[in-house]
Amino acid sequence: MAKPSAVTYDRPDERNLLDTTAQGVIGKPLDRPEGPLKVSGTATYAAEWKIDGCVEGVLVLADIPQGTVKAIHKDPVLAMPGVLAVLADEAMVRRPAQGTAGEAPVQDVHTVDYFAQPVALVVARTFEQARDAALALKVDYDAARDPVPLDPESPAATVEQPSDSEPVEGGDLDQAMLDAAFSVDVEYHTPGHASAAMEPHATIAQWQDDRLILHGSYQMLAYNVKEIADCLSIPPAKVRIIAPYVGGGFGSKLGITHEAVAAAIAARALGRPVRVVMTRQQVFQTVMRRSETRQRVRLAADADGRLTGLGHEAHVSNLPDEDFAEPVTQATEFLYRGENRLLKVEVARICRMTAGSVRAPGEAVGMQVLEAAMDELAEQVGIDPIDLRKRNLPDKVPVEGTPYSSRMLVQALDEGAASFGWDQRKATPCQVREGDWWIGMGVASAARVNMMVKAQARVTLKTDGTALVETDQTDIGTGSYAILGQIAGEMLGLPIDRVKVVLGDTDLPPGAGSGGSFGAISTGSAVMRACEAIREKLASALGCDAEDMAIKDGIARHGSVERPLAELVGGKDMAEVGAIEPGQTAEDFSQASYGAFFAEVAVHAFTGEVRVRRMTGAFGFGRVLNAKTARSQCLGGMVWGIGSALTEELAFDLRDGHLVNHDLAEYHVPVHADVPALDVILLEERDAAASPLQAKGVGELGICGAAGAIANAVYNACGVRVRSFPLTLDKIIPHLPDPFAAAG
Repeated sequence: MAKPSAVTYDRPDERNLLDTTAQGVIGKPLDRPEGPLKVSGTATYAAEWKIDGCVEGVLVLADIPQGTVKAIHKDPVLAMPGVLAVLADEAMVRRPAQGTAGEAPVQDVHTVDYFAQPVALVVARTFEQARDAALALKVDYDAARDPVPLDPESPAATVEQPSDSEPVEGGDLDQAMLDAAFSVDVEYHTPGHASAAMEPHATIAQWQDDRLILHGSYQMLAYNVKEIADCLSIPPAKVRIIAPYVGGGFGSKLGITHEAVAAAIAARALGRPVRVVMTRQQVFQTVMRRSETRQRVRLAADADGRLTGLGHEAHVSNLPDEDFAEPVTQATEFLYRGENRLLKVEVARICRMTAGSVRAPGEAVGMQVLEAAMDELAEQVGIDPIDLRKRNLPDKVPVEGTPYSSRMLVQALDEGAASFGWDQRKATPCQVREGDWWIGMGVASAARVNMMVKAQARVTLKTDGTALVETDQTDIGTGSYAILGQIAGEMLGLPIDRVKVVLGDTDLPPGAGSGGSFGAISTGSAVMRACEAIREKLASALGCDAEDMAIKDGIARHGSVERPLAELVGGKDMAEVGAIEPGQTAEDFSQASYGAFFAEVAVHAFTGEVRVRRMTGAFGFGRVLNAKTARSQCLGGMVWGIGSALTEELAFDLRDGHLVNHDLAEYHVPVHADVPALDVILLEERDAAASPLQAKGVGELGICGAAGAIANAVYNACGVRVRSFPLTLDKIIPHLPDPFAAAG
């Protein structure tokens, strides 16, 4: 393997290389190359690999909230037809990993931390035999003597400051509230959410001599290798993970989960491949939840509506000893002005399944609350909600003074408003009525932090004039196959059908993984660096400098000289490994993607039912790498926003902590009838500080604030301000105006 052509990103790359190339494939709405495989059912997902001799494992879940395993009655189950083993190895994990540090999750399933925690694995020749045996397995427990509370609002819950989240303080917020011409001091609540990815968690484990091979459904393979190796006390080089297709993740597959470790242990014990597929109910109960939140927002404004103070304090929860705390105030820190401020997150230690990253952690729930509170302030001041937002954009990040790398919020608000028809909105609620329905409009800003992380990719220009891109980067439905191919095709002057992309195998160079909206810009930048190194070699063979060479359709040109790439490689494949690491630009600039949401809703005057009638999102996230996949990501985020606003809510029974709605029948994600025609506006820009591609993350931006726009539209429609999400009928009906009253 060629050595990586590494670059630490310490200063903005102003060259705009992708604006000087000639192929013209970057940014185009090209189809995903793996699309036909997926829609035809021939893409091989984790549980579908055909491996000779593979047997089936089913996890057994605890039916107590806390305690220790006293005895597992294996013998009756081992006598059942087809049963091969009952395993409860100490190396099995009781909590999923978070997927960002490469460290093993909490192990030893003999200790029960939450209801439905896996405590054992039953392996049999068929899935049905394993399932029946798992249901029959009897486990005795000793209940915890000093249990952790189940309720995050319990006075007995220990409340801590997260180790990685320091409060942001400046000036005197209390005094600013007292001196304000207008002020808002409100408390909002959001429930827990599930990732609800289409593909359940699944792993097939097999050992080849002393090397573990996992076919699995994971997002961050470079980290996942280290996690599984740590669990099993083997070197990471002894682990290979293969995950070419992942049926969604949304954070739930960032880290290694229970089924992967259990399958590996069982395969080693039995000397044969073992498949473990979680049921939908097991995924909901054991993998990862977004924490519920209680948020206090304080806004102080002068007579012109300019913020003089901003407070955002959040109460979240997690299991004891978990580092993660939902970063609710992440966008609040840089979005609006207000020199007097207090931003703080506190975490209550409770006995529920692990809280972790669910799509757009922090902003997804923090932005919808902040944006609802901003509308409350706009009403007090008596100005348009868009004007309030625009007049409160700071020149630099308050308190810390960091400059912005770029910010497209004004453009998003203006272009979204023009497209949506915001000028037709009635400022006063209850002004528009169509039959039994109150009609209203709402707006919200969108913001999501931009991150670039370490990544590598190998690009090979072959003797036949085609290119091969290889990295362990995953594609969880977000378009990695398409985007990485487009970057290589653009840089090497090749039509997209002459570029092949191979992903999802840890025998390949380690990519960034899919999470945090950093996959495309990080691994994409590594692909770009590898292509730059190849271009240098091609230019040398052509007899010119790389910046003086043009390549299109496989032909390199300099002046009057033209030569095919297949000739320039000199009869031998030309391979380079590109690498990128975050550097000083991450510290020197506040980097984020921005946008704006506009929603029109109808609220039934008698029942309080809310229907989203139309929705527009305008988004600026640097260079658009693929207009089709970017639009698709924005659409998906807006659908998540509809769910967050109206339907999604994890419900725990406080008697024993079990999750009541642990499947897609009772956890209500938006379905076709809930989602109207959605309009997406992509705002092109260049942000050289964000990445060498001048692109920023887009995957999570579409959810950040979307639910706030819907809540604001509900208020504009019927005058009911609900401060507890989701906005269900029971919260709206008691406050509806007289249903027989005329509009206005």
